[in-house]
Amino acid sequence: MDRARPIVRRPLAALLTATAVAAAGVTALTPDARAADADLARNGGFEAGLDGWNCPAGTTVTSPVHTGASALKATPAGSDNARCAQTVTVKPDSAYTLSGHVRGAYVHLGASGTGTTDVSTWTQSAPDWQKLTTTFRTGPSTTSVTIYTHGWYGTGDYHADDITLVGPGGETGQPPAPPAGLSASGVTASSVSLSWSPAAGATSYAVYRDGARIRTVTGTSTTVTGLSPSTAYAFQVAALNDAGESARSATVTATTSAPDSGGGDPGLPAHALVGYLHASFANGSGYTRLADVPDSWDVIDLAFGEPTSVTSGDIRFERCPAAECPGVESDAEFKAAIRAKQAAGKKVLISIGGQNGQVRLTTTAARDTFVSSVSRIIDAYGLDGLDIDFEGHSLSLDTGDTDFRNPKTPVIVNLISALKTLKARYGDDFVLTMAPETFFVQLGHQFYGSGPWGGQDPRAGAYLPVIHALRDDLTLLHVQDYNSGPIMGLDGQYHSMGGADFHIAMTDMLLTGFPVAGDAGNVFPPLRPDQVAIGMPATVNAGNGHVSPAEVVKTLDCLTKGADCGSYRTHGTWPSLRGLMTWSINWDRFGGWEFQRTFDGYFG
Repeated sequence: MDRARPIVRRPLAALLTATAVAAAGVTALTPDARAADADLARNGGFEAGLDGWNCPAGTTVTSPVHTGASALKATPAGSDNARCAQTVTVKPDSAYTLSGHVRGAYVHLGASGTGTTDVSTWTQSAPDWQKLTTTFRTGPSTTSVTIYTHGWYGTGDYHADDITLVGPGGETGQPPAPPAGLSASGVTASSVSLSWSPAAGATSYAVYRDGARIRTVTGTSTTVTGLSPSTAYAFQVAALNDAGESARSATVTATTSAPDSGGGDPGLPAHALVGYLHASFANGSGYTRLADVPDSWDVIDLAFGEPTSVTSGDIRFERCPAAECPGVESDAEFKAAIRAKQAAGKKVLISIGGQNGQVRLTTTAARDTFVSSVSRIIDAYGLDGLDIDFEGHSLSLDTGDTDFRNPKTPVIVNLISALKTLKARYGDDFVLTMAPETFFVQLGHQFYGSGPWGGQDPRAGAYLPVIHALRDDLTLLHVQDYNSGPIMGLDGQYHSMGGADFHIAMTDMLLTGFPVAGDAGNVFPPLRPDQVAIGMPATVNAGNGHVSPAEVVKTLDCLTKGADCGSYRTHGTWPSLRGLMTWSINWDRFGGWEFQRTFDGYFG
């Protein structure tokens, strides 16, 4: 793609002719013809913000700029290449030159709807301002064209400035009247359907949500998705044609419904605190009796149930012996504590796996043993559900298994089948949670399994087919945002542990969705915000990636309120984000309950 541009050499006769004309004082282009040409691009220097431009993923910045005081900054994310466009009135059968200055990787400048051949030019890499220029001729009946710039998926921000379209101006009319009859219907927990009456002379319509333009459509209806449950939104519509945009319609307000409890909310509070309790082993954090866990903890994961062998599927839960855990309660006291927590509205789960509990369900026999052995643990202790904490080499994808929607690998297929069986056995109140590492989820944005040609780590993104297949049954996903290497976010930048930025970027991916292995046609859909909690270490002793209470608050402010986000630009705000998960309750007690106090202080 990166071909050197050929040098265009003019014929000698043409050069001699041009010289002779100049010497005779004859002008090749008459003053009248030159005067007809003008810069038709509106606000091409972005000095008036985004006025005239449709840039859902764009904003204006004061640095860097090519000239003037402002420039465009746009951020490709997910399946969006951050297109920024405007429609310009032109003359039929006329020549035009489109130019602009850009910075970034894979930045495109082009024109569509020309009536002849649509054109585009681009640069693979422009670390500093680079001028792009292309030309086109309009068709015999063309009266408007759309000029645009865009970036590329996963390649980071790009900048544009001083965009011009030079050529003869077309005949301009009047913008249409504002649309009438805007109404909302089909309201769900995450979407609202809008419809309105057609406006005379309109060629398209701009849809506004809470004052921000979110899309342009050609019809008189649209469905706005990606909304938060139990939230009020204000919508308006404006009519567009070649002459401009109408005033906005009257405002219609719609409130989304409460979350669907199909698999996501069996009796949890609006914001939940989730923690792991060391029930089968001891370490430097000390043993904590279940009855001594404070009421702030809404979901308590008993760690861990482990297999008798990696491939047996036979899960056993052995409580910590008194010799290893001084003060451990008896089985009768432990079961009584479970019942007391449940009576107080808490959920107590068995967590399977952990760092040392490798589980690979390679056969249907192992799958069936997994179901029966996990059921025995749940029934013996009267538990509310199951947490899947498969780590290490428990999940990996076979070579050639490249579609997360239709997995073929036995350990993946059998785990999905086992979890669906358990969910069906225990019903809607069964709590199902998962605690994968970032390597198994967000890394799938870049790499999925061994890749189309092999050679990659087959564990990359391996949780994605499990999460996707169980999304209607999944109560909570709390990815471990710790013990992680740098991960590329939707902004095309790598994010590292140690601050709010990492948690913001990783959670934004779950709530926005993302292309798998960089394929814009293969997007992992977003989860509902009530299904997502953020996994963090309770103390510096608990794991790499611990952050201070101030960084925890900054993370929650950004994701639930859109405030204090730093340099990362999220793709929404999610006030119904479920909450926080930590490793572990024991370590938080060791650290003076700092994590619990931060959660209580924020959510009350």
